[in-house]
Amino acid sequence: MKQELISTGLALADFVHRHPKRITAVIAALLLGGGGGAFAVASLAPTAPSEPLRLVSESVQSLQLGGQVDMLDTHRFTLYRSEQTRTSDTPEALLKRLGLADPAAAAFLRKDTIAQQALFGRGTAGRTVTAEATDRLELQTLRTHWVENDNDNNFKRLVVDKTADGFSVRVETAPLVATQRLTSGVIRGTLYAATDEANLPDSVTKQLTQIFESSVDFHRGLRRGDRFSIVYESLEADGETIRSGRILSAEMVNRGKTFQAIWFTEPGANKGAYYGFDGQSLRKAYLAAPMETTRMTSGFGMRDHPVLGYRREHRGVDYAAPTGSPVRTIGDGRVEFAGVQSGYGNVIYVKHRNAKDTTVYAHLSRIDVKTGDNVMQGERIGAVGQTGIATGPHLHFEFRVNNEPQDPTEILAEQRENVPVSPGGRAAFAKLSAGMKLQLSAASNISSSTFE
Repeated sequence: MKQELISTGLALADFVHRHPKRITAVIAALLLGGGGGAFAVASLAPTAPSEPLRLVSESVQSLQLGGQVDMLDTHRFTLYRSEQTRTSDTPEALLKRLGLADPAAAAFLRKDTIAQQALFGRGTAGRTVTAEATDRLELQTLRTHWVENDNDNNFKRLVVDKTADGFSVRVETAPLVATQRLTSGVIRGTLYAATDEANLPDSVTKQLTQIFESSVDFHRGLRRGDRFSIVYESLEADGETIRSGRILSAEMVNRGKTFQAIWFTEPGANKGAYYGFDGQSLRKAYLAAPMETTRMTSGFGMRDHPVLGYRREHRGVDYAAPTGSPVRTIGDGRVEFAGVQSGYGNVIYVKHRNAKDTTVYAHLSRIDVKTGDNVMQGERIGAVGQTGIATGPHLHFEFRVNNEPQDPTEILAEQRENVPVSPGGRAAFAKLSAGMKLQLSAASNISSSTFE
């Protein structure tokens, strides 16, 4: 018997060892079952009240809502809507598109000269018109704005107001508000396809190519996967973009190499320039030519003079262009002479900052500077003409070193000078560049998330 108990105990221990989960489940079921039994006998009925119940009633005074209802009935809402003017617009047509039914307003807009010129005159199509009206669809205020000159920093605002005596009109002048915009893109085909995809204005794209034209071949050197990031100005009137301004900072990644630029104005200077983030100017000392579009008709050296008829040294180069075409100085400097001089006709001499270089611009139809003026690179100083000894409208351009004529095409092609930020401007440049680096990084990250 003792042996049987021992054998049974060993078997039970072996079963527990091999099936621990089953044993645990059985024990849990027994415990829960016991608990369930215990809860089954517990009373769930509410406790009987110790005192008898009684009904209590109170009179409640109703709220006086009549006044509020009357106020809601007399309240008037202001409605807002904007539309674009059209070439075929009449006062009635414009007001109808604005959702208004106001014959008095239409009559005023038809007869008022100022409103007629601003809303329905020549060249006014496409202007944004904003109207404020009552809930009876009667005009309260009408506004539109425009810029008279593309280079203006101010805009005009027409305001038509409803008054107790009818309507009044006035034209206000206000400054354009400059805001910053960030954009970036990836080259998949051409640069212009990428900038269009990034909604970059054409004027900003042109600036981008001008900034990096000495480092990046935008015609043949771009590769799929090249990237650009740009921070630029947007000039706005009443919240509407009027035009794009200057690129403030840009980054171009071409064939794995990164090129960066930031616009910086030296303390006390009238005009800024583009620099790398290392503080070195991206601008060469001189432009490649004194006009944006050029066609050279006569080079430097000996030639048969077209007017005098004999062989003579040509001390500069000639660029053919229509009369009135703008002429710009190729570098910073001071006007040494501006006036009329023998065969040159109207001529300008500019002494440049290194004191040894002088450039000459001759046969001008007009002179826009005077002797002693300081001029900046790219600044318009005159216009192409045919004054002096000339067979047709063109610009005669000379480059002199220590007053000795040199071939301008060779001098300008070989220049290597870059102007760094001055010691007095380094602190301001460092602060500006730190902020622009963050903005360019943000623009690049936005692009990455968009394309991915």
